[in-house]
Amino acid sequence: MPRIDERLQAVTGLAARFQSAVLPHFINGRPAPGVSGATFESLSPIDNSPIGSVDAGSAADIDLACQAAANAFDEWKAMAGGERRRILRKIADAIEANAKEIALIESWDCGQPLKFMSKAAIRGAENFRFFADRAPSARDGLSLPAEQHVNFTQRQPIGPIAVITPWNTPFMLSTWKIAPALAAGCTVVHKPAEWSPYTAMLLAEIAHDAGLPPGVLNCVQGLGGQAGRMLTEHPAIKAVAFIGESLTGRRIIKQGADTLKRVHLELGGKNPVIVFADADLERALDAVVFMIFSLNGERCTSSSRLLIEKSIERRFIDRLIERVSRLKVGNPLDPDTEIGPLIHPEHHEKVCGFFKYAIEDGADIVAGGSPIEGPGNYVQPTVIAGASNRMRIARQEIFGPVLTVIPFAGEDEALRIANETEYGLAGYIWSSDAGRAHRMAQGLDVGMVWVNSENNRHLPSPFGGMKASGIGRDGGDYSFEFYMETKNICVAFDRHRIPRMGAGS
Repeated sequence: MPRIDERLQAVTGLAARFQSAVLPHFINGRPAPGVSGATFESLSPIDNSPIGSVDAGSAADIDLACQAAANAFDEWKAMAGGERRRILRKIADAIEANAKEIALIESWDCGQPLKFMSKAAIRGAENFRFFADRAPSARDGLSLPAEQHVNFTQRQPIGPIAVITPWNTPFMLSTWKIAPALAAGCTVVHKPAEWSPYTAMLLAEIAHDAGLPPGVLNCVQGLGGQAGRMLTEHPAIKAVAFIGESLTGRRIIKQGADTLKRVHLELGGKNPVIVFADADLERALDAVVFMIFSLNGERCTSSSRLLIEKSIERRFIDRLIERVSRLKVGNPLDPDTEIGPLIHPEHHEKVCGFFKYAIEDGADIVAGGSPIEGPGNYVQPTVIAGASNRMRIARQEIFGPVLTVIPFAGEDEALRIANETEYGLAGYIWSSDAGRAHRMAQGLDVGMVWVNSENNRHLPSPFGGMKASGIGRDGGDYSFEFYMETKNICVAFDRHRIPRMGAGS
């Protein structure tokens, strides 16, 4: 495996390429410099050095991209599903061929350890291949016969879609939205987060080079409060698929209201992992550590609240502290690094602020709890014990490598604590009692539950949350329910009596 110096050399080559020109938009099949000339600077969280300048999307840029998507829509939706499958599979192949560069850019741009980003690029290819194979059947419906008529349904793509993606694992998450939209026959305007702009442009170029017609996938760079708002308000956009924080999701609903846009929101979480005394504690420990400290804790499905049965609390926390003390924090390009820097100085400041909240609210920081001095946005992996569900560390989404431990006495209390939050994305249950596991799974107010497992991805399964964690579901046929309209067609057998009016007696 190449060591870090070889990867730094590769980054040096990328830096020369990115710093030599402003990162443009990609509109109607080609790079498109911003109309206004306004730019913003993108920083690498490794040391907060500039990666390069990025075009800041203006109203003119957004309009060009939306019009390109609108103009390409009729031809793309009319294309046979088998042909769309062929093109999307070529995109998947091209993503795999470029996986090393994608992972390297993502790690440098976002601070995620390369050991995880290399898998994220491959998962992006899997997303395209999975939905490509469903393109021929995307329009399928149901036969609904009646006594004097036959009804049947079919689906049709809704129109140009806005896809707005976050800065954590941005490449994989963008494919999770874009691939089903394209398979359904929709065209797309994609706006990546301003803190992670680079792989979105790479995806647009890869897709075009693989044969995607011009205008079918467009990419606009820019700040969320400006370019994002203009995109969600644009009349040519028929629906908005968004991944990000809950506050932004609320704003998007308001912004799209005047044009009656359909919205799909995949938002935040404060997910509980509930460990009972009868669980396989070694496997539970593996899952607890992985689901909060992998991807720097910057993941919506992280199990950020550990609900632990009181009879095993001290023993489990001791083992947890031992494991956390051995986690390797460092340069994300180092193959041994398990936790890299947080995405941006602003986010680093936010995460570190929760250490102060923990002490103020009466909790105990038993591992970590400090920023790491030096360049970059590094923070110690942290465990906070002695917490209650009323504390800010238990109620607010931290989105970093910080685990809050809350003890419980029994099943009823565990369920109450787990549900006592505005969020409802995911939950994790560890118990060898099958009946208890089923009771807890049915009682949790979340969109997804894993029993005796970490977050295990199954592409046909529904992915999404309840309450402030979102609206709608991704995955398998659930994705097509958002990107397509269902139409009912009723055909008479020509034998039923039609009421007559104005025909006399």
